Amino acid sequence: MTPVLKPVFLATLLAVLAAPAMAQPAAAANGTVAAAPAAQAATAPAVAKHYAQLVLASYEDTLAGALTLQKAVQSLTAAPSDEGLKAARKAWLDAREFYGQTEAFRFYGGPIDDKNGPEGRINAWPMDESYVDYVKDAPNAGIINNRKAVIGKKQLASLNERNGEENIATGWHAIEFLLWGQDLSTTGPGNRSFEDFVDGKKPNADRRRQYLQVATELLVDDLRSLTKAWAPTASSYRAKFERGGMESVRKIFVGLGSLSRGELAGERLEVALASQDQEDEHSCFSDNTHRDVVANAKGIQNVWLGQYKRADGSTLTGASLRELVAAKNPALAERTTKQIAASVAAAEGLQAPFDREIVGAKDAPGRLRVQKTIDSLVQQSKDLVEAANAAGITKLTLVKP
Repeated sequence: MTPVLKPVFLATLLAVLAAPAMAQPAAAANGTVAAAPAAQAATAPAVAKHYAQLVLASYEDTLAGALTLQKAVQSLTAAPSDEGLKAARKAWLDAREFYGQTEAFRFYGGPIDDKNGPEGRINAWPMDESYVDYVKDAPNAGIINNRKAVIGKKQLASLNERNGEENIATGWHAIEFLLWGQDLSTTGPGNRSFEDFVDGKKPNADRRRQYLQVATELLVDDLRSLTKAWAPTASSYRAKFERGGMESVRKIFVGLGSLSRGELAGERLEVALASQDQEDEHSCFSDNTHRDVVANAKGIQNVWLGQYKRADGSTLTGASLRELVAAKNPALAERTTKQIAASVAAAEGLQAPFDREIVGAKDAPGRLRVQKTIDSLVQQSKDLVEAANAAGITKLTLVKP
């Protein structure tokens, strides 16, 4: 969903974040990240510079995952088989682990979501499946089954969110739907057959293959553009960001606070918990929502700590928000570190499928696990606002839940 951005002063933001009076959970013993032995002499320019490197590394790994997905899609569409479909699904799931962590780079008008940003093409949801392909009781629905509709990157991009924000034609979730199909199960994901891509087995199989190829290529293009924006060149967005000093640090805090409260706790968890409807879960076709939550929570932790574990197993480390805050208020930095770790631990405690976690009575075990994650994220957002204040930032941007 496209966030609504409103500038507010810190006092206002604190009041808004404090509104849902939720208890602060204790940090899980096995999820707490130990504080550094001593606060490093981090500066705003150093934090901004390392953040930019962390962003680039995250997008590079995501792009690599998307390219692997593209190869799997090419193999599937060239010779459809059950094995090929399973391989494409695995590649999608693997790539999502990295993309989910990049969502901590949103919400401040950076390359991902400025007025020309590709976020809506990449990750828009929830999706009306019938906008793209057939669904139960509507066998001729969707762009795929309308042979007059041209399937090309330009055309699909223009159709994305046309006449409604649920009219999703591109991105991760359009690809997810084409790989898994409509989720009609209460215990598992969608179960599309590879024969949907075989001529003579399902109407418009040729267009379904073409759509999957084009949507994947567009995703790769958009991720490549983000990687380029954060490349260390004189004309890139990164160059300007690294020169931004405390303004860039403010943007970093905005991204973390907005993802914590408005997007992850709010749009992605509270809405689904209230509706108990699988249509409100993030990755409903694949039943991968529980991993989306973990990846988002880890993305916040990555930025706060200035640490990122790359796809090759190496760990990128450098100047961090934690160090910047610890130089002013060590106790607050430690408390925030523990709270963020508690959120990651709570997210990792969610069980699959997520659409079963959200149903039942208020005290159902799954609903309690989801609520625990929400409560931790809400407290985390408050701690991040306080941490920003300690670092000298008195004006933030609120993304409303």
